[in-house]
Amino acid sequence: MSVIMPATAAIGGAPCWVSLMTHDLPGAEKFYGEVLGWSFRPGKMGAEFSIAIAEGQPVAGIGLLPPSWRIPVAWTPYFAVDSANETAARIRERGATLAVGPLELGKGRAALAADRDGAVFGLWEGQTLSWAVGEGEAPMCLELRTRDAFDAAIFYGEVFGWAPDQPGGCDITYEHDEVIVRDGAQTVAALRGGAVEAAPDPHVRPRWHVYFPVHDIERVTEAAVAAGGFVLPVTPMVDGSGCQAVIRDPQGGLFTVATT
Repeated sequence: MSVIMPATAAIGGAPCWVSLMTHDLPGAEKFYGEVLGWSFRPGKMGAEFSIAIAEGQPVAGIGLLPPSWRIPVAWTPYFAVDSANETAARIRERGATLAVGPLELGKGRAALAADRDGAVFGLWEGQTLSWAVGEGEAPMCLELRTRDAFDAAIFYGEVFGWAPDQPGGCDITYEHDEVIVRDGAQTVAALRGGAVEAAPDPHVRPRWHVYFPVHDIERVTEAAVAAGGFVLPVTPMVDGSGCQAVIRDPQGGLFTVATT
């Protein structure tokens, strides 16, 4: 797991990191360096992990998938928890799956899980680097694309302690058929799926999706194609604040770039 070494505390239940698990670490570094301009330094978990740097700040992690892990190449969000064991128990109690862990990693503990619809996410017990969704070059937002956003909100709310108007943690609200998760005033995640009382969409493949901010989306998408990626056409963002494009890297990792 591409997990950072501790440095600061994170609010319980809030996203605290994102990582790409891939079969080709050097190839991933080359692709994301050419497309997003990232540089890389070795992670403190060994040669199989690296940390992406942009504007002098940590952005994300990239880790090599062990052959024994039957996990698809994907960008994965990690959420801060007080106790990895207790969170893992809540995940199992609610019919979801613990894929890996909890494991001791450095001075923290981590695990990978899949929710009841199969979307993969991670949890981290310990301190993190100074990193937050929506700040600097870190992801501007995380999005869960799922079949039933309301059911997903119940699951994640119970697992991570998300609650409306609950002090000391993440707040959730239901707006326009999507669930919005906020860490204070900052929107850190959105859960999008079917409307309340609507039948789940069987065509949706549930997954967490990461949005990275860019200034020149045409340059980025052209660089992605030149580097061997696949790019969907640029479209307006849902809130009309800019434009976005979905990119698949050469190993199959999906992410979105969006103008800031």
